[in-house]
Formats: sequence, structure tokens, C-alpha cells
Amino acid sequence: MELEFLGTGAGVPAKHRNVSSIALKLLGERNAVWLFDCGEGTQMQILHTSIRPRKIEKIFITHLHGDHIFGLPGLLSSRSFQGGTEALELYGPPGLELFVKTALKVTQTKLAYPIHYIEVQEGVIFKDRQFSVECRLLDHGIDSYGYRVVEADHEGTLQVERLAELGVPAGPIYGKIKQGQTVVLEDGRMIDGREFVGEEKKGRIVTILGDTRYTKTSIELALNSDVLVHESTFKKGEEKMAKAYFHSTTQQAATIAKQSQTKQLLLTHISARYLAKDAKELEKEAQEIFPETKLVKDFDIIDISFQ
Repeated sequence: MELEFLGTGAGVPAKHRNVSSIALKLLGERNAVWLFDCGEGTQMQILHTSIRPRKIEKIFITHLHGDHIFGLPGLLSSRSFQGGTEALELYGPPGLELFVKTALKVTQTKLAYPIHYIEVQEGVIFKDRQFSVECRLLDHGIDSYGYRVVEADHEGTLQVERLAELGVPAGPIYGKIKQGQTVVLEDGRMIDGREFVGEEKKGRIVTILGDTRYTKTSIELALNSDVLVHESTFKKGEEKMAKAYFHSTTQQAATIAKQSQTKQLLLTHISARYLAKDAKELEKEAQEIFPETKLVKDFDIIDISFQ
């Protein structure tokens, strides 16, 4: 499981940062990519990565401001032109379906695959045996959502090498041992399956928030996350301005991470006025409150390991 940042800028594209888009790469887990937001130029950013548009099975839109959705029509079209035939699920606030269908209709674009539109409301919006996704409404003046992706717990792995060393023959008996059963071998030995299965691994949790003011909802949604992605549009000391424009400061994001007991904070949605040196200062501001903070840049890849 990896996060790849395709755009980390705020408002308008800049030479050093494109506008918002994040890929959650689940290639090992389900041979798929989930996209969060799709700002202008996202498909151009993808060309610089190993991501294949036809592998994108779900797109989650946090809110309908242009720097988060203007790249959608182009990406959807290219996915079709490049051989994508698998259905795509598009999640987002009311109005998203109208925006996409209007763009496709006006340009007379026909897709080779169906789109399933899911108009989100607070609560669990997707769940299968591997993952669940919950969303909550944030505070941005326009409906803006945060998404919490929770992976199911992993069962402990069968210690095959130990069984082989004991001369336990491979076959259906391994299935019983994996279930923790006690089995009797042909030579009379008893094998307690509980002794040959590793510890269960807790599933990973990734929380990706849309643009928002500081709000306790963010803390609740991000609780115990392995990774929290939070906007950082303003610097320390600009709380009044952040509130006026429905955004957050570096230290407000860090406070959310600390109070939610997140393991790692990733700051994004960085204004074009902050160049490399200034951006580093933003990171340091957040680290004063939450040391495990990284300010990401375009094309950063963050591995989400088991803890």
C-alpha cells in the first residue's frame, strides 16, 4: 500500500506543484489504484509515474472546487482511449455527476466503460472483505469531505518452514493447522495449530481530508490512523486568515494529528507562494507540535507499512 502524490498545490497550478490529486496504490492488495481528487493536469502528472489509468477503479472527490475536479473529464476520456473497459466508481458530493456528464455530453465523448456515480453522505460509503471507506463532512464553506480508508485485519500466516522441519506433509492438513486446530499425524504426533500461526496484523488506516478549517470532525475521522493527509494552506500565526478562507494552518493540522493519535502526518495543498526554503519552514512549524510530520511534494511516494 502506497500513497503517490500527483499534485500538492493549492488553488492554481504552479511550476513546482500541480493542483490536488493523490493516488492510493493498492496493487498488491487488489491490483488497483484509488484516486483522491483530480485537479487540472492530473493525467499529465500520471504520465510521469508507473500508474496506468485503466487500473484506477475508484475516484473519491473531496469537494467541487475546480482545483480538485477540473482534471476529471480529461482523465476519464484518456482511460477509455487507452483501453480501459472496466467499470469505474466515482464518489463525491451532489453536483459531481452533473459536472462529469455535462462535460462528456458537450464534448461528445463516449466512454468504453460505465461509470457508477455514488453521491456521498456521512457514514460508510464502501465496504467489502478487504476495505471499508467512511466519509465525514468537514468545514470549508462548500460541502467538503474527508475519507477514512480502513483495511481489514490480516490473519496470521502459517509457519510453513517450521512444519516442514518437523516433517509435516503438505496438503489439506495445513488448512486445519492454519485454522488453529489440533491434528494427529500418521506417526501419532500431535500438532497444535495455534503454535504454528503467526500473530494477526491490524489493518492499516489512511485518512485523506479535503480542504477544511480546523474542526473536531477531523480528529474523529483520523483517530488512530497510520497516515493522515491534511491541507496546510496557511502558516503559523495566520489563523484568522485561515478561518476567513475556510482553510487550516500548519500547526492546526499538526494539532489534529496529535489529538487523533495519528502515526504520520502528511501536509499538502501548499500555496504557490511557498518555494522550497519556505516550504521547509512550514514543515518545521508543524513538527513543533507533531514531530512525525512530512510536507510532501509532487511525485512523493509514501509507503504505508504495517506497524
